[in-house]
Amino acid sequence: MLLLGLVLQGCNAVKIAYNQAPTLAYLYLDSYIDFNDVQSTQVKNDLTHMHVWHRQTQLPAYIDLLQKMQQKMPQDITASQACEVFADIRQKALTMTDYAEPATLSLAATLTPKQLDAMQRKFAKGNSSWREDYLEGSAKDVFDKRQKSAIKRGEMLYGSINDRQRSLIGQQIERSQFKAAQSYAERQRRQKDILQTLAKVMASPQDTATVQKDMRSLLQRSVSSPDAAYRSYLETITQEGCASFAELHNTTTPEQRKKAIEVLAGYEQDFKVLAAQK
Repeated sequence: MLLLGLVLQGCNAVKIAYNQAPTLAYLYLDSYIDFNDVQSTQVKNDLTHMHVWHRQTQLPAYIDLLQKMQQKMPQDITASQACEVFADIRQKALTMTDYAEPATLSLAATLTPKQLDAMQRKFAKGNSSWREDYLEGSAKDVFDKRQKSAIKRGEMLYGSINDRQRSLIGQQIERSQFKAAQSYAERQRRQKDILQTLAKVMASPQDTATVQKDMRSLLQRSVSSPDAAYRSYLETITQEGCASFAELHNTTTPEQRKKAIEVLAGYEQDFKVLAAQK
């Protein structure tokens, strides 16, 4: 719920990370695919253009959202209000996906079996870490990890979290409908879907219409799972997350809400400075 830059500590970190976003994004993608020289040049160029587009068209929308969030901070909020913010952020992410589609289609048609193998190995490595965090540890270990993460997110916005709020976060996790096995199954489905679709694209890279159709279908399945049970589960935990955020916010003190406004205003100012840069 904390909107992109809130995963970073401090104003300077946000500015530095945003200005280096094309490089950071490239390194992230390269860790999965291991680009060849031609792909590397094209991907870097695409990311640079996307960064310019994002700075010019998307940062103003983030600024507007941060201003709206600041206006809500002094009062109690409802779960539906929290979900409105979530829906807004999700829509902004989908807008970025739409913009990146042509570059994604172009890249997919140039991938090689060796690169698909590299992607599969990267998926396997990430899955191992995911299982270690959420499936293979004791119930207490998983609880402690989730609580620590939730408290950290709360403190990034509100500053210090008091004992009552820590207890509330623990209670929220205990009654959560989060099911690690179901989440992991969907994670594996998406990865298998990606690998199979890319393998199909690689078999007929010159068939532009089919490549476009297959890749668009893949993106759609990534946004909305074909598994009806998972879609229902995702809606449940999304609503649960909104309710938990509202419940925690409504326990905050005037000082904590003031801190939240200051944090959000800081990011608003950061984005204004970034939007003004050429």
